[in-house]
Amino acid sequence: MIGTPFRNFQQGLSGSLRARVLALTLATFAAIAVPGCLAFLYIVDATVVKLGTLFAEKQVLYDRYRGLEALRREVGLAETLARSPSIIEWASAEDDLLKKVRGLAEMEHYRQAFNDRSAFVIIDRSGNYYFNDAANSYAGKELRYAVRADNPRDGWYFKTRETGPGCRLNVDHDDTLAVTNVWINCVMTENGQVLGIVGTGIGLTSFIKQVVNAYQPGVESLFVNEQGAVQASRDESRIDYHSITNAASSKTVFNMVDREADRAELAGMMRAVFADPSKVEARFLEIGGHRTLVGVGYLGELGWYNVTLMDVDAIIDRGLFVPIGALLALVMLLAAALVTFLFKRTVLDRLALAESALTRIEAGDLTFALPADRRGDEIGRLSTALSRMANAVRTNTEMLEEAVRQRTEQLRHTALLDPMTSLMNRRGFAEAYDAAVAQASSPGIGLLLVDIDHFKAVNDTRGHGAGDEVIAGIAARLAAAVRGSDVCARWGGDEFMVLVKDCDRNLLEQLAARTLDAMRAKPFPLSGGGYAAVTVSIGACIAAAGESLDEATHRADLALYRAKRAGRNRAAADGDDQPDGLAESRSGSHPGSHKVA
Repeated sequence: MIGTPFRNFQQGLSGSLRARVLALTLATFAAIAVPGCLAFLYIVDATVVKLGTLFAEKQVLYDRYRGLEALRREVGLAETLARSPSIIEWASAEDDLLKKVRGLAEMEHYRQAFNDRSAFVIIDRSGNYYFNDAANSYAGKELRYAVRADNPRDGWYFKTRETGPGCRLNVDHDDTLAVTNVWINCVMTENGQVLGIVGTGIGLTSFIKQVVNAYQPGVESLFVNEQGAVQASRDESRIDYHSITNAASSKTVFNMVDREADRAELAGMMRAVFADPSKVEARFLEIGGHRTLVGVGYLGELGWYNVTLMDVDAIIDRGLFVPIGALLALVMLLAAALVTFLFKRTVLDRLALAESALTRIEAGDLTFALPADRRGDEIGRLSTALSRMANAVRTNTEMLEEAVRQRTEQLRHTALLDPMTSLMNRRGFAEAYDAAVAQASSPGIGLLLVDIDHFKAVNDTRGHGAGDEVIAGIAARLAAAVRGSDVCARWGGDEFMVLVKDCDRNLLEQLAARTLDAMRAKPFPLSGGGYAAVTVSIGACIAAAGESLDEATHRADLALYRAKRAGRNRAAADGDDQPDGLAESRSGSHPGSHKVA
């Protein structure tokens, strides 16, 4: 009877690796448990600090990407507006009615391109502030007020103009316009003389929601200027809305730090990332009585710093290390000198094979074959499971990569098309233009800028649904009128653009005339009943060698303006004095053979 439990114990040892290891290491466990525990706690603390620092660096880089992506396009458009010839000519001669009309048209053109659909122009000589918002509330009355040096609320303008050419960002509440925005202010100059400031604004609430309002437990993101004044935060009470004119702001990131030494440390971190914007600095500072990991990066394009405050204990749960601690305790047990040889033969050699397999899986090599381990214990079953896992992961990876490739191609195709007309959108047209320029040979590339005449009247009298149907009909006729090799795009709300490859003046005239004929041919049927008789005006040009799309479009836009001014329902080409009405042919038949004036 006494021998039966012993035999059962022997059988348990021979059939279970865990039981054998446990029996062999019990004698040494007590001797190594205490120092092993202390070592583990030290490693956990060091690992938490290291992981927290790495997380801080990645978080700052992530915040930098979000901040730049939200504003880079807007800043680029504002800089382009500040260099626009029409705007510069208007600012140089504000009283010239024609230049003023062109300047306001240019401002309106860019307003519709900005995300916020708002734009402003301040002319330095008069101080006049022209503005229009997303609702087009100030159409025809864009002049809102005049900035004055004796008005403290206009101090931002005079401080910004003193900084010279370039764009500056600030958070400000415009009392006159009753809006709070992240303002993009670009100084407009000519021959070293300041002509004024142009720009746009991004609604503070939408900016915060897009950039800093993404909830992450234990993480708070701030954007501050060079004085440390808070420009964007999830907590809007921390934002300094008048930082550009408030030299002694109390709403700074430095005032959030408890100790003076930590404030100096934070200032040093900001200087370091300013000197090398590719760097990210991270330190533990005392904030609100709590040890906080602070990451700092510099957004050179915006002149802001992104500061990320992280509660490491909230980000990294120390409980996650409990399994690792258990594994470490097991390793220490197995490392006992009394069982080294047996442990190596029964565990380490076989684990080395499994570890090699995991390393290759981690490196992405799923083509290997794990040697068969026919023992029926835990490691043998693990080896078998790893082989099955490698096969399953390889199959799933191949399927996923193919799905991602197909989806990426679909998304790219969708991103280049206008959903209403199925023509290319502005981005797709820009890519087509660049490709055509790269492949272009004599005679050149032609552009037709097509604008629907009196389109607002269609929306006002028939409704926006009818307007959408007219736009779709215009798009279909336009695509049918041009050649198959030409590229059609919806350029704006009621504007279309055609890229004519291998184009000369005669071909450009023919296509413009065919387009006019196609639109005049018959009214557009409406789903609600009735028809809409719509005509178009066309501005045409042939792009010069090396000319950018913006430059060529500007010339086509000027030609379109002449066609509109001459009475609409006609085409005009860049460089001609008078647009041809194109109303009747010499024979009195269908007007399809007229020249572009």
